[in-house]
Amino acid sequence: MQIFGFLGSLLGYILWGAFYVIQNFGLSIIVFTLIIKIVLFPFSVKQQKSMAGTARLSKKQRELQEKYANNRQKLQEEMGKLYEKEGVKPMGGCLTTIIPLLVVLGIFYAVAYPLTNTLHLNGEDVSKALSYVNTIPGYASSTNPTYQEISLLKVFPNIMNTQAIQSIFSSSEISTIQMFVGGFNTFGVDLLAIPKDFGLFSPYILFPVMCFASNVGAQLIMTRVNGNQMAQQQGCMKVMLYVLPLFSAYIAYSVPSAVAFYWIISSLISLVQSIVLGKLFSAAQLTANSEARHVALLFENEAKVPYVYAPHELTSGNGSNAKQKKKKK
Repeated sequence: MQIFGFLGSLLGYILWGAFYVIQNFGLSIIVFTLIIKIVLFPFSVKQQKSMAGTARLSKKQRELQEKYANNRQKLQEEMGKLYEKEGVKPMGGCLTTIIPLLVVLGIFYAVAYPLTNTLHLNGEDVSKALSYVNTIPGYASSTNPTYQEISLLKVFPNIMNTQAIQSIFSSSEISTIQMFVGGFNTFGVDLLAIPKDFGLFSPYILFPVMCFASNVGAQLIMTRVNGNQMAQQQGCMKVMLYVLPLFSAYIAYSVPSAVAFYWIISSLISLVQSIVLGKLFSAAQLTANSEARHVALLFENEAKVPYVYAPHELTSGNGSNAKQKKKKK
């Protein structure tokens, strides 16, 4: 968890920079997520190419598996030759998957811990403030401890003038937190509100619903774009397709809406990115590019072969005419 907190603290500078300019937390999350997606775009391209390349070879892989079903060592050798011949690295997408995942977790920690990772306030001071809030009747937080910093922001306007808060934070820090709290109203929606506190029939229920829908939509598109590769992982994909979005919707129902808003924006941007990359680097497109390179290479090699004149062409003095005919062809 410490490494994610460290990443969250680093990424928090970007989030705070966006907020400082825009003065709106919701819009800042959109800008912040776009910046991170742009930075990670080369990794996403490599990951898509790796998946599409593996999907492109699925038919040849099955043929080798059938041919060498009783000889595992030979199968591995032939698979290696196939990958080398086609220029595909089956493990090439692992690193490009791990790095964005670490960054995503860092982003989550920047959003979930706004006081320590975005405003970069002293952690001990924030803990003292949280302890103080939990002693106030009616303000005791029943929220998951992970999101208590956002809960503190929610009640901060009511307690910022108390002696306890004045002794914990400096006047400039209090002013900064107050400005930060004022930016959580986005499109008329309070991103500090917890949907569970308003019930199933409030407008805030849209956050967990949209969280579920955006996650499922993104995964359906990814499955369709990388159909052949994803089909080999049907069991895992079924779990990811429904269980994880349901879990994220449950969490979104129980935590401040700012966290759910980030999940929704991130999923929607990932959805658009998956569609674009799927069009540019699909298995069919990679196959077409490979065939085009193969044909170009054949023409290039053919052009390097010197023309050999027949004996009658040399004796008859028609060598130059034959050469011209060759060029015309």
